[in-house]
Amino acid sequence: MILRLKTKIGDLLKEYPFLLDFLAGLSPQFARLKNPVLRRTVGRVASIQQAAGFGGMDPADLLEKIRAEIERRTGHLVEVERGPVSKIQLADRAARLETLKDIIRQLHRGGDLEAQKKRFSELIQDVSPSEIAEMEQALIQEGMPEEEVKRLCDVHVQVFKESLAGQSLPTAIPGHPLHTLMEENRALEKHLQRWNDLLNRLEAEQTAWENLKPEVREQLAVLSEVEIHYRRKENQLFPLLEAKGISGPSKVMWAVHDDIRAMFRDLKPRLDREEAAPVIGAGRKLGTALADMIYKEEKILLPMTLEALGEADWARVKKGEEEIGFAWIKPGKEWQPSVAPDELSPLPSYQRPTASIELAVGSLTPRQIDLLLTHLPVDITFVDETDTVRYYSGTAERIFPRSPGVIGRKVQNCHPPASVHLVNRILSAFREGSRDSANFWIRMNERLIFIRYFAVRDSAGTYCGCLEVSQDVTAIQALEGERRLLDWDEK
Repeated sequence: MILRLKTKIGDLLKEYPFLLDFLAGLSPQFARLKNPVLRRTVGRVASIQQAAGFGGMDPADLLEKIRAEIERRTGHLVEVERGPVSKIQLADRAARLETLKDIIRQLHRGGDLEAQKKRFSELIQDVSPSEIAEMEQALIQEGMPEEEVKRLCDVHVQVFKESLAGQSLPTAIPGHPLHTLMEENRALEKHLQRWNDLLNRLEAEQTAWENLKPEVREQLAVLSEVEIHYRRKENQLFPLLEAKGISGPSKVMWAVHDDIRAMFRDLKPRLDREEAAPVIGAGRKLGTALADMIYKEEKILLPMTLEALGEADWARVKKGEEEIGFAWIKPGKEWQPSVAPDELSPLPSYQRPTASIELAVGSLTPRQIDLLLTHLPVDITFVDETDTVRYYSGTAERIFPRSPGVIGRKVQNCHPPASVHLVNRILSAFREGSRDSANFWIRMNERLIFIRYFAVRDSAGTYCGCLEVSQDVTAIQALEGERRLLDWDEK
């Protein structure tokens, strides 16, 4: 074999298996070649020159060391073709993925950022958003905690930033969900500029804190509308990406959303303090996080999403947008999906239960519906448009007792004569459309009971009946502070 800088490591190890231990002793990076998967991916396509970059060595020096070891072990002279060192990039996707994963693993172990950036530049240089997403997902599937991938998210964006900077932003016409998300980002950038200007003024004139406090509070409320933007990503984009088998990036980005939400919660009580310094520090941290998220969306998430989703997928995204709402902007109407909403087939993850009833959203079996209604933390009774009692939730401990005998009776016959005229007034107001609800609360055995009546109408506004909801709100009334999901103690 003639040794060249472009000689593949895989070919070298096949010819001289003893080089595996030798290379492992030269660099911790080469020790990973003992992993069969790595040998089949990176080892198969990486040259001696690329391996030198992988192990942080000079290519010519590595070539010479390999030559000397082969001659020492075999006793045969080895012909070496020494040419100029050129920049050869890894082209094989599997090998690129393994290298990307290893760069992040090295950072995870405390490796030097600049060294890994150099290694990335020498071995890969250009990276696509889908490769970053694939790398994150593979690391999670291999056991790296999602929290750790999230912690390294900012760091690995720095590694790839130069490569990502050269990529153009995704484009779409007004009305397309992707265009709407990006327009919201442009609006957010303007609001962030205003936010940073306020913090700069505050830093220069901390004595003006009391005067600036209303403006800071108002601008923080404006920024907090980003919650709508994040909810649309979480509820519209992420499920569709998961249906395509792409879940890692969604999990990582959702975790970063939650970090930003925590920053908003942390900042709000600081506005009531007398000093400006805590607001300035927390405010700058929030602004940086919001700006970084714009970058991650437009350089990684949205290009990847545009590549992964088809026309029907974007039609699904658009169908649900109005329910969540929009932040700061009003979407255009130029883009309309070619697939009508009622023509959309269910996602692969949607499995309709046998003998189920199709509902406006999803489907349930009659048994599931009954269990759902009887497990609500409220008592409900439904009276149809003819004032006939059609249903009540037969829970074990109803606030107001019911028996099957009320089903089919006129609701007026279920109330004492003295209150029938009030029942009729409520139902008349519902039927006429002058009222949509009626609320009452009473004390019963030292408990506070909240009783609400709701007019039930269809999509055309036609009156279909009345829903009575009764709830013991004693414990709710006593709630103070916060208790979040992460605070739950299963004991």
